[in-house]
Amino acid sequence: MTPREIVLEQIHHRATAPVPYTLGFEGDVGERLDAHYGSAAWRDDLVPYIARCGGVDTRRHESLDEARDRDLFGSIWRIDRRPFHLEQPGLAAPTLEGYDFPGPERFIDDDFEEKVGANLAAHPDSFTVINMGWGLWENCWGIRGFENAMTDCVTEPEFFEELLERLTELFEHYIARCASLPADGIMFGDDWGEQRGVMIGPQRWRRFLKPRYARLYRAVHDQGKVVLSHCCGSVSDIMGDITEIGLDVLESVQPEADGMNPYELKRQWGDRITFWGGLGSQSTIPFGTPDQVRAEVGRLCREMGEGGGYILAPAKGLQPETPTENAVAVVEAFTRQGC
Repeated sequence: MTPREIVLEQIHHRATAPVPYTLGFEGDVGERLDAHYGSAAWRDDLVPYIARCGGVDTRRHESLDEARDRDLFGSIWRIDRRPFHLEQPGLAAPTLEGYDFPGPERFIDDDFEEKVGANLAAHPDSFTVINMGWGLWENCWGIRGFENAMTDCVTEPEFFEELLERLTELFEHYIARCASLPADGIMFGDDWGEQRGVMIGPQRWRRFLKPRYARLYRAVHDQGKVVLSHCCGSVSDIMGDITEIGLDVLESVQPEADGMNPYELKRQWGDRITFWGGLGSQSTIPFGTPDQVRAEVGRLCREMGEGGGYILAPAKGLQPETPTENAVAVVEAFTRQGC
């Protein structure tokens, strides 16, 4: 089978050997691996199971100086530190009156289909996805500021819904522009959770975000594409909701967050959704021994891969604090499954 076919088998809840995987590197991890192996040839062993083929740049921005940029919503970001962070929200008050809300044409170029189509054609054997960039919640707080957005959903619910509705309309336009593109899936990204649970709480998530994401997921399914979403933190309290509205693949599966033990999630929800991730980026990878890393990868492949519905990955790309010997263990465990 091709890498694409293996991924589709897993999404259709049929076991495969090997288990498909993705593996990213941040900071200097890739360069340290080059030095360990004596060249970059090890990278050729990584199978491109999933190819990200471009998408919508919801963080499109102009540079203000070496330390700051301004996005299309008018928010100013500090970009010279890790992670980059919001310095000044574009919308100071909880009202859209007089605010220049950008239209979809400012985020998508006229040659969007041509560029993404060329990327898709360049990856015929991979499962291909089109990225939607930051999601509804992240764009909300990116426009208003995090503390303001958390307050708005409690004290200004009508404004909060109006802002979400305007953002949802943007995403409906983005999805419509993908209709002619033969991608396998559309990938959303919205960190609803932090370590303890859903940031705005399950009830408000169900009121404000659930019906809008249901619309977006339905629009993707109407094109015959798979719905995937990245989400950090704990979303265990809304697993039933996200499966109900049609999320096919949940990416990150951060095992250190409350209720996000991947094996328990598999037991409860594994017949309804595919999990993508689960190798601890805050635990096993930075703090385990190489043998512990290899053992956990083996367990994930056996138990999460049983019956399908799993794509192996770290919860986050390998971070700069990853010891070189652990990065080596991850690479070799991923690429030599069962060997």
